[in-house]
Amino acid sequence: MNRTSFRKLLAPSVAVLALSISLSACGASNEADAASGDDTSESGGLSGDLNGAGASSQEKAQAAWATGFQGMNDGNVTVNYDPVGSGDGRTNFIEGGVSFAGSDSYLTDDEGELSAAKERCNGEDPIEVPAYVSPIAVAFNLEGVDSLNMSADTIAQIFDGKITKWDDPAIAEENPDADLPGTTITPVHRSDDSGTTKNFTDYLGKASSSWSYEAEDAFPVKGGEAAEGTSGVISAVSGGDGTIGYADESQVGDLSVVSVKVGEEYVAPSAEGAALVVESSPAAEGRADVDMAVDIDRTTTESGAYPVVLLSYLIACQTYEDQAEADLVKGYLSYIVSDEGQQAASEEAGSAPLSSTVAEKAQSIVDGISAG
Repeated sequence: MNRTSFRKLLAPSVAVLALSISLSACGASNEADAASGDDTSESGGLSGDLNGAGASSQEKAQAAWATGFQGMNDGNVTVNYDPVGSGDGRTNFIEGGVSFAGSDSYLTDDEGELSAAKERCNGEDPIEVPAYVSPIAVAFNLEGVDSLNMSADTIAQIFDGKITKWDDPAIAEENPDADLPGTTITPVHRSDDSGTTKNFTDYLGKASSSWSYEAEDAFPVKGGEAAEGTSGVISAVSGGDGTIGYADESQVGDLSVVSVKVGEEYVAPSAEGAALVVESSPAAEGRADVDMAVDIDRTTTESGAYPVVLLSYLIACQTYEDQAEADLVKGYLSYIVSDEGQQAASEEAGSAPLSSTVAEKAQSIVDGISAG
């Protein structure tokens, strides 16, 4: 199947439907109102609410996807995406509160999530397809300093509380031309369970020799400052002097960012650098055919690659009990992995579009969503 437009990718029975999608945040109180699909359109179009929740890194992309979907369709559908964080998004999906989840880390059975998701999906393996490839920026706010170079070891020691001053010799050695003040470093981490945290700590554990913690959704080091969600981290870093945090690069705004050491060069975060890493990374072992989980290569030395990257997924079921819910999930996810959807996210959120090979495989998996 050639990768082509969303209109061509839709099955004929879905392509004729007229859809209108708007994005609004849905709180925990209404997450139980899963997709409802009373078909009231005289033309046979879909109607009802489609609820999703998860990665806050996807917030801008989800807004772009909903806007794009609304612009190319006409109807009575509302998509609600609550950016509560990857961990809570997966929990909400497993508990049946939402029809799909966004997550910056794939399901595992470390805490029984994969098995629980299979049970939620009527005994079938859950779908996990890539939706969003983006660099995680190490962003800082330090008066008089606009950019810095750092190795994984230096970054790890900062977030582990071992490097506490901005004029520390380890930072100065990598930045001989910088006028570094003796300001105290305040590392900012996520307070909520976050796939961004898991990807960031996975990078530190694999790319440095100074990080002794497992990759987890919860930040493992006490101390520093904790903030909820991507927006909370950005706010905390922006509001201080000497602060440093990690967040999806699309949301760092005017904050300064670190160029990380890759091989013998220092590479700034970019969508292109993130895409290089994902393209060369192997598929996770032992996954189902409908599961496109990837183990990111954090130790690449390829020129221009940026290994502090997150690959954000969409998690859904292969089969839903309700036909309307199945059609809504299938239609929306089909748009997200299409050329139009990926381009919309790239323009709004700065993400790297999925490669044609990855997008085609994701589309073939999404095409199999049905009711029964």
